[in-house]
Amino acid sequence: MSAKYILEAEMREDLGKGASRRLRRVNKIPAVLYGAGRPAWSLTLKENQLMRNLQDEAFYAAIIELTLDGKQQKVFLRDLQRHPAKPFILHVDLQRVRDDVEMTVVLPLHYINEDTAHGVKMEGGQIIRNAVDIEITCLPGVLPEFIEVDLADLKLGDSLHLSSIKLPEGVISTQLSYGEDHDQPIVSIISPKAEAVSDDAPEAPETESDSSDEKAEGGKPADDSSE
Repeated sequence: MSAKYILEAEMREDLGKGASRRLRRVNKIPAVLYGAGRPAWSLTLKENQLMRNLQDEAFYAAIIELTLDGKQQKVFLRDLQRHPAKPFILHVDLQRVRDDVEMTVVLPLHYINEDTAHGVKMEGGQIIRNAVDIEITCLPGVLPEFIEVDLADLKLGDSLHLSSIKLPEGVISTQLSYGEDHDQPIVSIISPKAEAVSDDAPEAPETESDSSDEKAEGGKPADDSSE
């Protein structure tokens, strides 16, 4: 069962950078709520409540119950602005959610059976991840927390593409909807030896002229019969 995420918010009228700094000094975070064909609202969130939710990976791709003026509405965490040097949130973007309107979300990929994959356990291969997340489109009611990718049968030299992922019913890959040209590889198993060879470029063979130059510079001088 999916976890239930709740955020408590208050309307905010004091706007601007100075106002935002004052809010953060009293452990509140400025936010904006928009979408669903309604005007954008400026809000404040409780810092401790938000930070506690952010520790859970599923929160980033979950439908959140936002309590505002005693009423609850469904929202989605659309964006976070973090301080570039300090561990705190500068601003939060929330989007209203309608049950009858599809939403596009980036979900994490959870790879399973990596250690027991055929290409790893039986053939000594190494897993190379080309993607850690996937963009999907679906209705809010069928939004999964993550997408699972099973590597148990993947063999040495094989790759899985976007089209190989088994998506839940009602969930589609946004990239694949653009056509077959967007069916990119997401994970593969390669030989570690092959990777090592490709990383180490072979040295150029020594030529006869190179050998002569070395003797002229560091070896004994050649006899000159004219002297």
